[in-house]
Amino acid sequence: MKVLVTGTAGFIGSHVAQRLLERGDEVIGVDNVNDYYDPSLKEARLAPLLAHDGFTEVRADIADRDIMAETFRHHRPERVVHLAAQAGVRYSIENPNAYVDANLVGHMNILEGCRHNDVEHLVYASSSSVYGANEAMPFSVHDNVDHPLSLYAASKKANELMAHTYSHLYGLPTTGLRFFTVYGPWGRPDMALFIFTRKILAGEPIDVFNYGHHKRDFTYIDDIVEGVIRTLDHVAEPNTDWRGDQPDPGTSKAPYRVYNIGSNNPVALSRFIEIIEERVGRKAEKNLLPMQPGDVPATYADVDDLIQDVGYKPDTPVEEGIARFVDWYRSYYQV
Repeated sequence: MKVLVTGTAGFIGSHVAQRLLERGDEVIGVDNVNDYYDPSLKEARLAPLLAHDGFTEVRADIADRDIMAETFRHHRPERVVHLAAQAGVRYSIENPNAYVDANLVGHMNILEGCRHNDVEHLVYASSSSVYGANEAMPFSVHDNVDHPLSLYAASKKANELMAHTYSHLYGLPTTGLRFFTVYGPWGRPDMALFIFTRKILAGEPIDVFNYGHHKRDFTYIDDIVEGVIRTLDHVAEPNTDWRGDQPDPGTSKAPYRVYNIGSNNPVALSRFIEIIEERVGRKAEKNLLPMQPGDVPATYADVDDLIQDVGYKPDTPVEEGIARFVDWYRSYYQV
């Protein structure tokens, strides 16, 4: 297939694009390679993609309406994987406008491109953060998610609502994927695993929020990629049993679906740090701090729908995933 992938210089997007190319798909990769974090890491992720004959780079901002419209018109992708976004809960408190531009305007441009160019299926990144103030565990896609705790979370919930509207009005099949704390080689420098590994190796103290009592459904990058590919191949269909008097948030009469992709196995932050220490071979000096604004104490994914519909459940143990990340980090930074 010809697949347009946004965010191909990013952590998840580069892995997804590589996997699509390996199986013989043609990939049009869109990314503006901004400086939210080290652009050289993004360029390094792009390098193997650019060396592949099946990859076409479009270096552009998804918030640029004209460029995105022209990209869709020129390349005519059959399917789209939309992963570009302004990420980060804490950064959304400091710089909210970045989230409006990338996550709302950018998402709108992708929807319009799909609508006007007969795209067969749009798969896009949502986030576990949409569960916000929900406390019933594990989080289910059939739960109401109307109480986000950060602008980032609100923008991802808005993406789901916008996608549903296009599925309803134009029959565009859309699938939203709620990612749960993705980690692994080539990960983002603003994520806990990257920060902790760098500082422990350098002998610097680490900030541990919520005194280490956070629990996260850490999900290894290969599991995320497998989930993205399988849902891309499984085009969203209407739920013929959907009822307006008992609305199911995870499905619709329109060709619209939402799935969790998580390990289904929450790990305490304190244990997560212990595993890094074991792999690095050095103890961390910890600054124990209260919970940050916008954070949630725990995440835990119900992945039953993913198993039922596409036959997949993430299964990489956190010990194995962290070991692979630390090995990559040491190699990439020559530590």
